[in-house]
Amino acid sequence: MISTAFTETFGVRHPIVQGGMQWVGRAELVAAVANAGALGLITALTQPTPEDLAREIARCRELTDQPFGVNLTILPSITPPPYDEYRQVIIESGVKIVETAGSTPGPHLPMFHEAGVKVLHKCTTVRHAVKAQELGVDGISIDGFECAGHPGEDDIAGLVLIPAAARKITIPMIASGGFADARGLVAALALGADGINMGTRFMCTAESPIHQNIKEAIVAADETQTELIFRPLRNTARVASNAVSREVVEILDRGGQFEDVRELVAGARGRTVYELGDPEAGIWTVGTSQGLIHDIPTVAELVRRITTEAEDLIAERLGGMLDRVPA
Repeated sequence: MISTAFTETFGVRHPIVQGGMQWVGRAELVAAVANAGALGLITALTQPTPEDLAREIARCRELTDQPFGVNLTILPSITPPPYDEYRQVIIESGVKIVETAGSTPGPHLPMFHEAGVKVLHKCTTVRHAVKAQELGVDGISIDGFECAGHPGEDDIAGLVLIPAAARKITIPMIASGGFADARGLVAALALGADGINMGTRFMCTAESPIHQNIKEAIVAADETQTELIFRPLRNTARVASNAVSREVVEILDRGGQFEDVRELVAGARGRTVYELGDPEAGIWTVGTSQGLIHDIPTVAELVRRITTEAEDLIAERLGGMLDRVPA
């Protein structure tokens, strides 16, 4: 078993995290990840209200007795969700791990820490990681340019971003973006991370609550089949390449504004993709790691495969290279 600062601090068996994914981070997937010994995260804002989140946490507890967490993504909005109420539900439900993302976690840290909740903050730059560490978070998830969703605007891939962050981060750090297998886990550890975060790979599992057609679309796709939308608006997001996302890119590249694509990128359309299984129905999030995904295993099989193969890579392939070095 691979033990790292992350597994020791956050109390899980394996250094693998299931990313907080809108419409995907639901109880059945999270519980399967927790039962496999990794860290599963319920996505708070997938639940329409704080009361719904409380019910989803309770439903997850019926499916696992292992640790799991909640993702709370904090984004600027004209009509922001009731973040304080979601935070209170997390605390009152007895959840002890939270992944924060988006805006600064600072305003939420005192209440979480007072309740004994460990905070893993997700960010896309070294400077934001350092700031979060200074604020007192318990761990960092550093997100490279390969990732699904919002990769930031610096365009730094994990091969550089992870070791750059490792030079300045002294708390446990998870690497995110482009990870889907044992080779990625071993590479992340070699680059200075304490584990990996996977979103797209966990989307494509038996327990993932998205339509089978979308899982099969991920298997069929390669690493080139994503689009970066909202680049001219400085709010880049990596999504699946389809007619809708390509149209969004074209409109914005011609000088269009958000109002010109609002209907195309509506979250309700994206949710329909996952529910009804039409990959052309709207914008949906996926990472370049889809090029490394070739099957739809159970979560338990996936985690077992990654951890076992990673141990073999470290002990046999890499160890064997040391044996061949002349004295």
